[in-house]
Amino acid sequence: MEIVEVGPRDGLQNEKRVLSTAVKVSYVRRAIEAGLRRIEVAAFARPDRVPQMADAEEVLRAVPRTGEISYIALILNGKGLDRALALEDARPDEINYVVVASDEFSRRNQGMSTADSLAAFGKVADKARNNGLRVTLTIAAAFGCPFTGEVDIRNVGEIAQGAGVLDEICLADTIGVGVPHQVAELVDAVKRDGVTLRAHFHNTRNTGYANAVAAVRAGVEALDSSIGGIGGCPFAPAATGNIATEDLAYLLRRSKVETGVDVTRAATAGVWIGERLGLREVPAQLGRAGDFPLAS
Repeated sequence: MEIVEVGPRDGLQNEKRVLSTAVKVSYVRRAIEAGLRRIEVAAFARPDRVPQMADAEEVLRAVPRTGEISYIALILNGKGLDRALALEDARPDEINYVVVASDEFSRRNQGMSTADSLAAFGKVADKARNNGLRVTLTIAAAFGCPFTGEVDIRNVGEIAQGAGVLDEICLADTIGVGVPHQVAELVDAVKRDGVTLRAHFHNTRNTGYANAVAAVRAGVEALDSSIGGIGGCPFAPAATGNIATEDLAYLLRRSKVETGVDVTRAATAGVWIGERLGLREVPAQLGRAGDFPLAS
């Protein structure tokens, strides 16, 4: 199972403290040392609205380029893609574009309907692919909307089937309301030939790890998580963050599912980033409980 590290973007973006570029790059290096090979490192967003991501270009210029690591940037619109492409030798390898499954949430978050957002994605995706970038569409609030409640599974399926040419679809439980039975239903609704499936879970109501196991069983090929479990969601007050990379890797390894992640190094990195953020402790458990290795 491939784990996509999203802490340097989705984790840090939702933390109050704004970290320096150097600390962010060190966080990325620690993720690499722990075995992560796909890492979301930046968001091309307005600096006044998302100050945590104001140095997106600087981060992408500074992260190590070994040829083994695929760097991902969140792209919100065509202007964001243009910023990414202008980096030339420091471009991300992949872009992640978000379309929200709920019209109300989409209008509040992106200033347009879901249909308009999907149409805008098509143009960005074509341009990105023409420039050699891998393209992921994340369907946000696929498991529930903070404003209107339940999201019709047919809406999620229609977004996936109408998304045009892309490489990957990611189902996101943005506010952490999902439960395992929804995972299999949504996976069936969004499956497309030749398109990788990925899932993004928050542990807001303590169901994130159960949902991750359900996603593995449903055939999802990649799971998002953040070292330390940092982050949260501005639309889910007092929410915990993404499921933690170290805890997820431990769970999968003990379940005989390989991830390539060194759980001890990931846990150490989780404690480290928590200290940089001024947190008394991070949501991840492994940094406190320690590893329990498989029997030989």
